[in-house]
Amino acid sequence: MAKWHGISRRKPTGGRLKRPNRYRGKRRTEVASEEQLAYVGEADARKNYRKRSGSQTVRTLSVNQVNVNMKGGKTVRATVKNVVGNDADPNYIRRNIVTKGAVLDTDQGLVKVTSRPGMHGVVSGVLVEE
Repeated sequence: MAKWHGISRRKPTGGRLKRPNRYRGKRRTEVASEEQLAYVGEADARKNYRKRSGSQTVRTLSVNQVNVNMKGGKTVRATVKNVVGNDADPNYIRRNIVTKGAVLDTDQGLVKVTSRPGMHGVVSGVLVEE
């Protein structure tokens, strides 16, 4: 559900604000985009979103593979099993939601996500030293 970021129609005391709130409606520019979380899934899925002035952004809907930067500068693709750590929210671990800073269990080992899946449209990370 989208969030509205307009001005309140009430004063801090609880009274109604008169003008211009009475005749001014909600504006399209004041409505934020919907929250889109990236889940661990069967396949990689992405969605294009239109931004202002016709530009676009790509968001990740589900994650199956992650780009892992190895020690020697080599990058490989690893298959994601599940989320084992996330400092953003403990519920994200239970729900297998991937955000920046999440620690993923992959076939290459533990990987910490360095990209922003909801903003960049890709999932990249670095191998965590044990």
